[in-house]
Amino acid sequence: MRKALSAQELHNLAMNHVGKDLEQRGFEFIAINSKLKRHPQFVCMDKNKQYYFVIVKAVMLPDNANNYDVVWMESFKKHAYEKDAKVLYAGVGLGNPDGEDLPIYLNEAYLIEYNGIQVLDMNLN
Repeated sequence: MRKALSAQELHNLAMNHVGKDLEQRGFEFIAINSKLKRHPQFVCMDKNKQYYFVIVKAVMLPDNANNYDVVWMESFKKHAYEKDAKVLYAGVGLGNPDGEDLPIYLNEAYLIEYNGIQVLDMNLN
């Protein structure tokens, strides 16, 4: 019997892809929070000891994973600024290769659209 992935499982799948990308880029993980709608998902540090708060957003294709709530992000950037951290955003689009109206199933092929990590401007509006 096929099992469709839950929203939390889709989020975890996206986090796995982003975590591997961060690791390849040489970031050191300070904290990881995989709970849905809890931000940031990753707190990382680069080789210069700069902290980064990483937001991961998983969406179902054909939705655009690079879109985010600008108003909410401004308040989050303020929080990061107060903690002397920079904000990175990683949108991950996931889909079923057999049709966009179908869910992603456990242990089956899936589509992924990931354009990498975006560094967000820390100027507060």
